[in-house]
Amino acid sequence: MPRYALLIDYNGAPFSGWQRQKSHPSVQQAVEEALRRLDPALDHIGAAGRTDAGVHATGQVAHCDLTRDWDPFRLSEALNYHLKPAPVAILKAARVADTWHARHSAHERRYLFRLIARRAPLVHDAGLAWQVTHPLDVAAMQAGADRLLGLHDFTTFRSTMCQAASPVKTLDEFRVEAHDIPFGTEIRFHLRARSFLHNQVRSFVGTLERVGSGAWTPADVTTALQARDRAACGPVCPPQGLYLAGVGYADDPFL
Repeated sequence: MPRYALLIDYNGAPFSGWQRQKSHPSVQQAVEEALRRLDPALDHIGAAGRTDAGVHATGQVAHCDLTRDWDPFRLSEALNYHLKPAPVAILKAARVADTWHARHSAHERRYLFRLIARRAPLVHDAGLAWQVTHPLDVAAMQAGADRLLGLHDFTTFRSTMCQAASPVKTLDEFRVEAHDIPFGTEIRFHLRARSFLHNQVRSFVGTLERVGSGAWTPADVTTALQARDRAACGPVCPPQGLYLAGVGYADDPFL
């Protein structure tokens, strides 16, 4: 059976997350149902990573095994037709080796978090970013983010429901950028690592928002990290600003 990689873009607002669930709509369910319109024998698809309810993606990757040998472009076009009107799009499909796996073949994941600081309510970005109404010190937030880089025990910054075998991870990049927008500022957090813990990014951003507001200092981030205690974490921010922005492979199938 030929195997295909799928590059997937989605708005997570109407979904309970990526993973299929019995009683709530999921992105996985939407993609699998579209695939079964093309190949009723489809079993299931595998993804590079799970996203929680309300979390978006601009670069999720999944793989599937089909009984028919499809032209990748025609496969993506057919899937997009059957995915309507769900806010899910197949950006590209590619034929891959039978041993290629969306999750196990990946060597890094990249996340983006969008935070908008302005007094007026969000209109065009409603549901696509986290809004705060007070100004934030971006330099202080970057100083706090720098303290999280490298190999650490991230117990403080993972959900108590996290199923990862170990809280020890290596954070390779954590960049904080400010962009002027009408009557406010959009702050973008760029993170890169081989893998992430459950709620790790949202825990990071919620904590750094406290630094940017002046309630915490960058040194307080180190104190929280070293505590290895979930209770030492700052507030966990809401999901709507979080995007799975990309997955890295040694041999990128989409290039």
